Amino acid sequence: MDEQHEQETRLQAVRWWLRRIKRTEICRRLKRSRSWLKKWIKRYLLHGWAGLSGESRAPRTHPQAYNEQTRDEVARARQRLERRPVGLIGEKYIRRELERSESLERLPSRATVYRVLSERGLTGTGGDEEPKPVYFPQPHWTAEYVLYQTDWTEKYLEGGTKVYAFHSVDLSDHAMWQTIAGDKSGATVKLHLLETCQNGGIPEGWQLDNDAAFCGGYKVPRVVGACVRLCLYLGSEPIFIPVAEPERNGEVERLNGLWAQAFWNRQHFGRLADVRRAQPKFARWYEQDYLDPDRKRPGDSAASLPHRSRRCLSDVDIARLPAELPITAGRVHFIRRVQPDGAITLLNETWHVTRRLAGEYVWATVVTHEQRLVIYHKRAADKPAYPVKEFKYALHEPVAPLIKPFRRTSYRRKLDTML
Repeated sequence: MDEQHEQETRLQAVRWWLRRIKRTEICRRLKRSRSWLKKWIKRYLLHGWAGLSGESRAPRTHPQAYNEQTRDEVARARQRLERRPVGLIGEKYIRRELERSESLERLPSRATVYRVLSERGLTGTGGDEEPKPVYFPQPHWTAEYVLYQTDWTEKYLEGGTKVYAFHSVDLSDHAMWQTIAGDKSGATVKLHLLETCQNGGIPEGWQLDNDAAFCGGYKVPRVVGACVRLCLYLGSEPIFIPVAEPERNGEVERLNGLWAQAFWNRQHFGRLADVRRAQPKFARWYEQDYLDPDRKRPGDSAASLPHRSRRCLSDVDIARLPAELPITAGRVHFIRRVQPDGAITLLNETWHVTRRLAGEYVWATVVTHEQRLVIYHKRAADKPAYPVKEFKYALHEPVAPLIKPFRRTSYRRKLDTML
């Protein structure tokens, strides 16, 4: 069997699944069984993209290094975790449960816990993201440049009623904010962003996917939707990841999967109100058990980094927001993969870059107050970014200046430090 081909097939299957293509259709396209697809989706949810690798995870030491009593305690700890309405049951959390119960004088390592789980037909968790062959201009957070990722996931109640969970995560300390809603309208997106800024502070960059809820829709050229307008008004820079590449929003995508695995799949909900009442349990578990113990708590994340004072929105700030938000002076960024014909698409328009960059990623920036579009390319991590093309980008309405309460004096970064 060609392992490289098999791994590419698994990656494609999960990417289609994340794009909400039906499982039957994925199996038909790839000529695989439903049990095969179920297996690799489960591996992805447990281990991330690295879980799709076929590398051996065979134990290096014999499980008899620990006696039968220790292995029984591991199994009992697993059973206790399974009975809880919120949480995970991998080796990391089993070991933490053993530490709290004080049932053993010597704690087994996570590797030993995993071996015991394997011996008894159970499974563990872990994994990192796989490297990408083509250089990707990933934005990076610093103490001066706070970066959030935001996304939503949907579930169904009995009867077909949809539940939407909006998640935002701070890439610096993994603090999480969530909104449970019955729709993904512009008003709901606005509410989630405002609540996030109230509790965690206004980020300098806000990384989003290309869903209509965030970009504004797919019909009008140069559309500036409510989400983009709000980010610009608050002095934040929206950054849109490449189309159909949800793995680029890896942190918040994992958070979506974690919420489903540790919360939604372990309880029964009849109404939207039931989900909202139970949600604080997940937030507490995420903060107290899932995150590393030595990490600062999400409520303190505004002060968790040096040289950075985050501005949190107040009720007064929100009350003063205009009913109709203008387009505000600022920058909107798009990461795009150049098509074979040398073009990219953003905000429902196609722009020709160059065919020599086909298959590579470029970084396109709309500078609203200058009404221009600049496209940058970076060959490698150790190379500087350089402008490839520049276009006029006339907007359909006047651009308002950034108001004083949301101005920053030093956070604007050069593009070569952002990519």
